[in-house]
Amino acid sequence: MGRVKVNLTLDADVARTARSLGLNMSRLAEAAIVEAAKIERNRLWRAENHSALSAYAEEVAKEGLPLAGYRSF
Repeated sequence: MGRVKVNLTLDADVARTARSLGLNMSRLAEAAIVEAAKIERNRLWRAENHSALSAYAEEVAKEGLPLAGYRSF
């Protein structure tokens, strides 16, 4: 894909500390954004599929796990 330049605004002490420690702020910010996007996508998916997940959980609570009789453990 490639890389694009973006502007970020950081707390001055945070930036100073990161520089003094030799941390790559771009890579750290990218990793944090990737993780935040993953968490948000998962949250949205769960919200969109809440009714189906609840219905399945209710079914399992009433009837047990499908194919449970075939489990060997």
